[in-house]
Amino acid sequence: RALLIVHGNMAVYHLVVFVTLFVIVCQHSVASTLRSTFYRQIDSLLNNGILSKFTDDQTMPPQPREVPGWGANLKLGQVTGVAVNNVGQPVIFHRGPRVWDSKSFNETHYFQHRSQGPIREDTVIILDPRTGDVLNSWGRDLFYLPHGITVDPEGNTWLTDVALHQVFKFSPGAMRPALTFGQRFKPGHGVRQLCKPTSVAVARSGEAFIADGYCNSRILKYNADGDLIRIFPQQQEFLSLEIPHSLALLEHRDLLCIADRDDMRVACVGAQLHDPGSRHNPVFTIQQPDMGRVYGIAAHGDLVYAVNGPTSALIPVQGFTLDPLAETVLDHWRPVHGVFQNPHDIAISQDGAALYVVETGPNKVWKFLLRDQEEEVNMDGNAL
Repeated sequence: RALLIVHGNMAVYHLVVFVTLFVIVCQHSVASTLRSTFYRQIDSLLNNGILSKFTDDQTMPPQPREVPGWGANLKLGQVTGVAVNNVGQPVIFHRGPRVWDSKSFNETHYFQHRSQGPIREDTVIILDPRTGDVLNSWGRDLFYLPHGITVDPEGNTWLTDVALHQVFKFSPGAMRPALTFGQRFKPGHGVRQLCKPTSVAVARSGEAFIADGYCNSRILKYNADGDLIRIFPQQQEFLSLEIPHSLALLEHRDLLCIADRDDMRVACVGAQLHDPGSRHNPVFTIQQPDMGRVYGIAAHGDLVYAVNGPTSALIPVQGFTLDPLAETVLDHWRPVHGVFQNPHDIAISQDGAALYVVETGPNKVWKFLLRDQEEEVNMDGNAL
């Protein structure tokens, strides 16, 4: 009887081993089949160009090409912002003799050099798009620590000042702001306060988005009259931000793209311009290991152009061409004559022909061409 029990137990043991091995083999086979199917589908998508409409050579956007020596005669402070106005002229925002360093703010974000007064030189500079020479300037005795600049479709200039904790809208030719957001020298997180605001994006409807900024890491949306209509992200929203440093609108896609600097990515969310009550708010995210801290972005068509800043010795400082709808980096680019060191902002002309990048050290403005063949013409119609 004991012998029968032993043989019975051995039979059960072998049966258990057999069943276990059978299950493992089946699971491995199923998993392997699923993985193979998944990767075949990804390869098919890539090969058929479904993930991005810019995947083949004929549709790839042209790589930005540096214009050597452009703007070489400019004498500037830290250049923190750049925009392009409605006649194709680059407009820059710089700090003159003032710099942002470790002594500029205390632990609660109050500016420590208020007694120095505003910057006593013009901080807004309009440049000749062909030569980079100064055409006009303004902004003396208005700003303490300039940051971002935007020229909206109506020609208004929007400026952010991180020391004042304010954003200003200036009508064309005006020396006093038509709208002011935030409380002078008072950082805060209330609905009427800002804290080191960084950037503005403005729709054709006049609706404005303010990136707020270094302290609050939020976006505020205002109607054309300057009334607050939305703050995001809210706690229940999927999106989170860590220093939204630059904004760009893809208005035809109803998307607002955000340079989420310290999350080292670009996030694009529903702008809710066409359907303000919509609960559908997709988030497109572009992120890869070599993007680093994204400082500036600019949009044209379905593309977003971006520049990063110093992040680590392993990540080069460079420009990127992004397809936000496919969440893809299409291209990397850099200057040929020299290198990027501290890019801070980027802007593109309305016709998509020219791209500008500004730096905070060395204090420099770069121009790049985006068309394969751009022929500039002087007033007499002769090619330059």
